[in-house]
Amino acid sequence: MKIKEIIVVEGRDDTDAIKKSVDAVTIETHGYGITKATWELIEKAYKEKGIIVFTDPDHAGEQIRRRILEKFPDAKEAFLDRKAARKDGDIGIENASPESIREALAKAHCSMEEEAVHFTIDDMMAAGLVGQADSSARRQKLGKSLGIGYGNGKIFLQRLNKFGISREEFEKALQEIQRYR
Repeated sequence: MKIKEIIVVEGRDDTDAIKKSVDAVTIETHGYGITKATWELIEKAYKEKGIIVFTDPDHAGEQIRRRILEKFPDAKEAFLDRKAARKDGDIGIENASPESIREALAKAHCSMEEEAVHFTIDDMMAAGLVGQADSSARRQKLGKSLGIGYGNGKIFLQRLNKFGISREEFEKALQEIQRYR
């Protein structure tokens, strides 16, 4: 199951659970204190691909969900009931079974996608975004320029393709960061 929209979750463990269940890209809020950079990334995802808000079925998760929906009212929402998200007294998406996660996303009417890969690891290597001493810094600058944020090589490549970055946008942004080396 490949999800077109970007799924907004609270943390890394939620991302791990989502990725064990479906093929999707996530954005982590890292709790209630969402940074400006994360808000910008969510906004870009909302405008370009659409988002699915999938927070924990607890008080904090509901507060985070409300904050996101205030800014992005047309976002889709996925819900888990507390029973499906509970393990050893802890409530969270990370505790749910892959079947429960897939069911929640299906009920959110997420879009399935046959995604053509536009960028490959070869493109990343040719642009110096992986395999070089300054690759991390180059991804940082390029991610800022493209509005997709920073990520390791694998995450960055995934975002280039999932956020619909065109070859032209990529080349232009790459030229810009090379100008200021």
